[in-house]
Formats: sequence, structure tokens, C-alpha cells
Amino acid sequence: MACSASATATTLMAVSNPKSFSANLTPSSSQTLTIPRSFSGLRKPLHSRVPRSISFNRGSHSRKAFVVKANSVAPLVGNKAPDFEAEAVFDQEFINVKLSEYIGKKYVILFFYPLDFTFVCPTEITAFSDRHAEFEKINTEILGVSIDSVFSHLAWVQTDRKSGGLGDLNYPLISDVTKSISKSFGVLIPDQGIALRGLFIIDKEGVIQHSTINNLAIGRSVDETMRTLQALQYVQENPDEVCPAGWKPGEKSMKPDPKGSKEYFAAI
Repeated sequence: MACSASATATTLMAVSNPKSFSANLTPSSSQTLTIPRSFSGLRKPLHSRVPRSISFNRGSHSRKAFVVKANSVAPLVGNKAPDFEAEAVFDQEFINVKLSEYIGKKYVILFFYPLDFTFVCPTEITAFSDRHAEFEKINTEILGVSIDSVFSHLAWVQTDRKSGGLGDLNYPLISDVTKSISKSFGVLIPDQGIALRGLFIIDKEGVIQHSTINNLAIGRSVDETMRTLQALQYVQENPDEVCPAGWKPGEKSMKPDPKGSKEYFAAI
């Protein structure tokens, strides 16, 4: 699975023997989502300001279900990213990272992963590191976060990739031992004490413009992260245009109005 056996035992039960658990992100008012056995996602859903119950049960009264409690605040996308300051490992040294220091300077790819010394995690972490120069060219920094200590991060960086380690990385790995960062970004699984695979694109104004949250077993795509970032930068530089599905740099964009959009549809 995505994490160590001890960290993912509960996750494996999501397929074979679902159980109920509560993930209280804040003490504020909450809403409940009932999720069927066939759905393996644990991610925090988008929700309205009015708490309500949404059922995905297909009518089987005997089926057990996960119960995910989420607060009724507005989605993070479009809002200022929660600021944080934390210790991190970079270039085999301990450093301090403060998210707000990037405001006005760089875009930020902030991604969470469950645990060090696991299986899916190093494939994602090294994939982003290997492509770091491409992100740097478009004025973007990458930050990785897990609930592990900086000592665990350092040991993993000092482990060879062929042995399941990371080797040297081109961006910092942040330690969220208090779990406060994971909680503020809505990716913490409280009863397991680890984070889902959340990824956030934060613009130079400190606003979250994109987020994805994968369950523990599903790795993310660096290519899609890059494409989404490029689309974001394009529409911010060209505010009278929007990017259609699968848009990549050099392809035709669209005018977001009835007349202008016809030019795009006529050309495809």
C-alpha cells in the first residue's frame, strides 16, 4: 500500500471491511458524508455553508460505510493559504521554512505525503525533485510535507534511492510533527495521524488556486501538476481568457463569453 503496514492497516480495511470513523477538522459545525464500500476515497469534500447530509449509498442497508465529518467553512481554493513556519531538511541541513515569505516572489507547489520510508511516497518525492529545474524556470518553488521529524527526513535523504531512499533533493522536506499544517490544509486523517496526498498550487499573492487530494494508495502526476500550473499562470497573465480542458502552452485558449467562445469551438 502507500504507507507502512502499521500506517495503512486501517486504510486497507476501506476495501475489505469498511468501518466508521470521525475526522473532526475543527470544532465548528459539521456535515456528514456517508460513503459506500466501493468508494475508497477519504478526502475532504467541497461543502456548502449550510451543513447537510449527502448519501452515496446505493440502497444496501446492510452495507457499512465510512463517515467523514467535515466542517462547513468555504473551500480552500480561492482563499489565502494558511500560513505556517516549520523546520525542514534541505541540502542535508535543518532550515526554517515560512510559507508567507514566498508571497510576492514565487508560486508554490505544496504537497503532503503520509510517511517517510514508505512506498508510493518516494516515487512522488523524487519525481518532483527530478523536475525541479522546470518548475524553477517558471518561478515556482516546491515544498514537501509529512508528519515525520526532521531527523527522519534527514535519514531518508541520506538513504540511496535503490534502497528505497530519496538521495539529495532539490527542494525542502518540511516536518509537521504537530500535525497543525496538515490539519489547516484539510488533509489530516485524525485517527491515523497522517496526511492524505494533498497538493496545492499557491500563487504569488498567497492564494490557493488549485488543489487535489488523493487517497493513500494513489500517486500524483508531475506532468498534470505542471500543466495546471502553466494554465494558471497563463490566465493570470491574460485575465480576459480561460483555458479549456487539457490546455497546454501554445494551444488555443478561449474567451469566456457567448460570442468569443464560438471562435474556439469553431476552430477545434
